[in-house]
Amino acid sequence: MSTFRGLEMSRQALSVQQSALYTTGHNISNANTPGFTRQRVNMQAMSAYPTPGMNSPHIRGQVGTGVEVGSVQRIRNQFLDTQFRSENASVGYWSERTAALSRMENLLNEPSDTGIEAAMSDFWSALQEAAKDPEHHGARAVILQSGKALADTFNHISSSMNTIRTDLQKEAENTIDRANAMIDQLESINAQIKKLETHGYNANDLYDRRDNILDELSEIVNIEVEYDGSHIPAGRQGEGAATVKVIIADGEPVTLVNGVTGETQKIDAPEYTEIDGMKVFESINVGGVDITSSQGTIQSYVHASGYAENGEVKGAYPEVLEKLDNLAYAIVKSFNDLHEGAGGEPFFGELDGAAGAAGKIAVTLENYKDIIVSSDGNTGNGDLARALANIFTEANEELDNTSINSYLEAIIGEVGVDTRHAMTMLDSTATLQHQVNNQRQSISAVSLDEEMTNMIKFQHAYNAAARGMTAMDELIDTIINRMGLVGR
Repeated sequence: MSTFRGLEMSRQALSVQQSALYTTGHNISNANTPGFTRQRVNMQAMSAYPTPGMNSPHIRGQVGTGVEVGSVQRIRNQFLDTQFRSENASVGYWSERTAALSRMENLLNEPSDTGIEAAMSDFWSALQEAAKDPEHHGARAVILQSGKALADTFNHISSSMNTIRTDLQKEAENTIDRANAMIDQLESINAQIKKLETHGYNANDLYDRRDNILDELSEIVNIEVEYDGSHIPAGRQGEGAATVKVIIADGEPVTLVNGVTGETQKIDAPEYTEIDGMKVFESINVGGVDITSSQGTIQSYVHASGYAENGEVKGAYPEVLEKLDNLAYAIVKSFNDLHEGAGGEPFFGELDGAAGAAGKIAVTLENYKDIIVSSDGNTGNGDLARALANIFTEANEELDNTSINSYLEAIIGEVGVDTRHAMTMLDSTATLQHQVNNQRQSISAVSLDEEMTNMIKFQHAYNAAARGMTAMDELIDTIINRMGLVGR
């Protein structure tokens, strides 16, 4: 090798250590950047001299020619990414379900002084007072007002639940729009990554952007990611273009982004159907395939607000609304049957079946004097008022021989149990997600202590390379300026 090769070797060492220092500085600069993955310069020895060949010089052994940058690599574990995204889909589902059920629990507001239970209790107490003092007109006036308050409470809760259902449907639509925007971003980033990787570069910062989007998308729907590196030159490293698919429970995964062809499929706007006057989800499709079975926030919105299954309405809110309708219908029918049977007018407006009864229940009797409290017309007899009060505690045919009070308690209890279950599942899945994320961070996150150590190491290596260059410069100076002076 030429004597000048020593200078070149030192120059290469300076350049490589400088690259390592730059990368260390990049890591330190982004220590608090969300989603940033630390990077590492992989150094490798250059091909030794001489290389095998017919004209190679015959020396005792090969001589090293220095160092070069093999690659600048992200420190990332794709297996942990897959685990995190799977847990993230569960967290997304249970987080939104907990929020939806908590809103329902707060709306029912039991036990309290403003819920259905309190309104029913006031109505029952008014009837009991009338039974004790049937000739007192004030007691009948309280019955009328208590009945109106009960009807208003049913109306308010029914209306509010339907409003929340509509809000959840809009949230699902907005979430789908957000997911579609992510699909466009992933396709664009894939194209940029391909261009860089084709020329042998690692698109580390683009990889980070893509992983952050994939993490966010995995909360919306459960996804799997595959990577294609067919465009990467031989001998070069790279993650390749990402193919993203939605995992569904009852079929093959559906492709959202094809990393090989660059094609994308968007999530279609929800399709709705109406059953018994209630608008519910029918399907949410990607390429004609329903993805509502894919766990995530979209599925949570569907399960909470209501969906069609075999011609029936399912879901948290529709099921509670149906029970409240049954309860309201049982109160109306039982009360009116007794009151009209004694020759009185309907106290509540007649209902055509239980569907929507909680939203339709209303007191139609206008004058409290028309309220009948006696079955035989005797003004001193309050047996009918007592019988009307007993409808709340006696077995009711409309409620499968369950009393009205017990039926309401069952509704409140079931909502409470479902909410607590959702909270428990959220805590459990969030804990697992947190553990996996901690493992990811232990590998990928920037450690300032480690980076400072690397900085000192690369700085010393840089200084040593510079000292080596100085030594080679002195050697060449000796050869050029001092050798060959004998005999002059």
